Amino acid sequence: MRTLGNIFWLIFGGFLMGLGWWLAGLLCAITIIGLPWAKACFVIGQFAFLPFGREAVNRAVVTGVEDIGTGALGTVGNVIWFLVAGIWLAVGHLIAAVCCFVTIIGIPFGVQHLKLAGLTLAPVGKTIVLKGSVSRNGS
Repeated sequence: MRTLGNIFWLIFGGFLMGLGWWLAGLLCAITIIGLPWAKACFVIGQFAFLPFGREAVNRAVVTGVEDIGTGALGTVGNVIWFLVAGIWLAVGHLIAAVCCFVTIIGIPFGVQHLKLAGLTLAPVGKTIVLKGSVSRNGS
């Protein structure tokens, strides 16, 4: 079922939004100073291509320790990200979500676009894992 969902996802805007994430990653990488954001863009871009069966979680939950991306510097990085590129990717996901919600069959894809729109607001410090592989209490 996951595979079928991912195939339909690519048709319902996932392919274009995945390309958008990778384009943002390329633009960040070109600036050199944007390399931390570029890494996040490429990781989340892969997630944007095939989101069903996976989820975004805080990296500190997975590793059990805070790192530079999950602490105070990660918060600063997320604010800078939102002002420079995050808002544009969020708008793209919101437009795709509205287009999906217009049809009955597209509702699950619209929900996924909304989840990704939320992720565009603060991608630094996040990682992608298989759904259900991380417990919510951090153990």
